[in-house]
Amino acid sequence: MTAFTLDGKKLASELEESLKPRIAALLKKKVKPCLAVIMAGENDASAVYVARKEDACKRLGIISKVVKFPAGVPQEKIIKEIKKLNRDKKVHGILVQLPLPAGIDKAKAIEAIAPEKDADGFTPYNLGLLALGAERLAPCTPKGVLKFIELAGKKFEGARVCIVGHGLAAGMPLAIMLANRNCTVSVCDKFTQNLGHETSQADILISCAGVPGLIKSEMVKDGAVVIDVGTTLVEGKLKGDVDFAAVKEKASFITPVPGGVGPMTVACLMENTVIAAEGIALGRSGKK
Repeated sequence: MTAFTLDGKKLASELEESLKPRIAALLKKKVKPCLAVIMAGENDASAVYVARKEDACKRLGIISKVVKFPAGVPQEKIIKEIKKLNRDKKVHGILVQLPLPAGIDKAKAIEAIAPEKDADGFTPYNLGLLALGAERLAPCTPKGVLKFIELAGKKFEGARVCIVGHGLAAGMPLAIMLANRNCTVSVCDKFTQNLGHETSQADILISCAGVPGLIKSEMVKDGAVVIDVGTTLVEGKLKGDVDFAAVKEKASFITPVPGGVGPMTVACLMENTVIAAEGIALGRSGKK
C-alpha cells in the first residue's frame, strides 16, 4: 500500500475560491475584510508566516495590516495596540503572531483581543465555545486538519484518533473539536508511556509535537490517515514529525511537510477573517 498524498496547496486554493463570493457580498455592503497582525521581536519563522498571510490577503482582496514592535516592547504597549484595534470598525480580524519575546505574557495578550475579532480562535471565550460544542471562530490549524480528514473520506463518528502533542495552536483545541464530532480521542505527550502502542491503535494519527522524524512506520496502523502538523526548521529546511517516506508505504492518506497543513492553516485564517467580517457586518458581537 502506498498512501495518497493530501495536497495542502490544492485544498487551500479551493477554500480560498469558496471565500471569494462571500467577500464580494461583503463588499456590496461596503465592508472590506481587514486582518491585523501584531508582531513583536525578530523571528525568522514568524516573518515567513506573516508574509504568507499577507500574500493570501492580497489574493483575496482582504486588507492586511501588520503592526511591528521591537523585542523590548513593554507588554502594556502591545495590550494598548490590541485595544485600539478592537475599537477600529475597519478591522475585522486580529491575531498576535506567536512566539512573543521573553517577558510578554502570551495569555494576557490573547485575552485582550475582542472575541468577535479573534482570527486565531485562541481567546478564552472562543475556546470556551469549542468546549460547549458551539464552534464559531475556531483555531485555524485544527480547522485545516478536519478538512483533510473530510477529504480523505474518513468518518468522524467512532473513529479512534491519536493526537501527539497538546499545545494551544493545534493539539488541545483539535482534541475538543474531534470529541465534538464523536471521535474516540487519545492525547499523548512526552510523558506518555509506550507512545508507539498508542499511535498504532489509531485510525487517524495526528502529530503536532514538533519533533522531526518522531513517528516511525512501526508506530502506524495499516491504512491509517496520518496528518503531520509538526514543522521544525532543520538546516534551513522544514521537517515534519512523520518519517514520510516510510509511513507513506503503510498509511492510506498522508500529508507532506511542507505543502500540507501549513497552506491550509493560512487559508483557514482567511476563512476566520471573513466569518468575523460577516458577523460584524450583521452587528453580531462575540459575547452575548
